Amino acid sequence: MDIWDKKKRSAVMAKIKGKDTKPEWIVRRYLFSRGYRYRKNVKGLPGTPDIVLRKYGIVIFIHGCFWHGHEVDGTMPRTNTEFWRKKIEANRKRDERNKEALKKSGWSVMTIWECQLKPAVREQTLLEMEYHINHTYLERFVSKKPKAYKIEENTPSMAAEGMVEYSTVQNK
Repeated sequence: MDIWDKKKRSAVMAKIKGKDTKPEWIVRRYLFSRGYRYRKNVKGLPGTPDIVLRKYGIVIFIHGCFWHGHEVDGTMPRTNTEFWRKKIEANRKRDERNKEALKKSGWSVMTIWECQLKPAVREQTLLEMEYHINHTYLERFVSKKPKAYKIEENTPSMAAEGMVEYSTVQNK
C-alpha cells in the first residue's frame, strides 16, 4: 500500500533526476581530483554514457540499483508490481543493447552501481575503477606499439661501407 495518492506519487517520481545524481558527482569529483578529464552525458554515443574518457577509450555508466534492476541491491515495489517488473526488465535489456553497441564501436564499458558508492565500500570501488582505467589504457598503448625489427644473419650489424681503416690526420 502506497503512502501517497496517485497524483502525489506521480509528482514525486517526476522529480527524480536522471543526470547529475549524487553517485555521478562522487565518481566525477574523484576522477577530476586524480587528473582525469572527461565528458559527461555524451548524446552521440549509445545509451548517453554518464562519463566518457575519450583518451582512455572508456565509457562509464553509473546505475541506480532500483531503476536498472541490480540483482544484488534492487528491490521490487509492493504496489503495481507487474508494471515495475516490466519497466525494469526493459531498462536492463536496453542497457545491454547499449553496452554491446559501445563494445562493437571499440569502447571499454564500465558500470558502477549506486550501492558500490556507499561510504563503507566507496574507496575500494573508486580505486578499482582507477585501476581498470589505467590497465585498459596501457593495454591499448601496448597493442599500438610497433613490432620489433628482425635482423637477418647475413646483414652487417653496423651501417658502414666495408672495412675501412681510419688513420689519424696530422695538423700542419
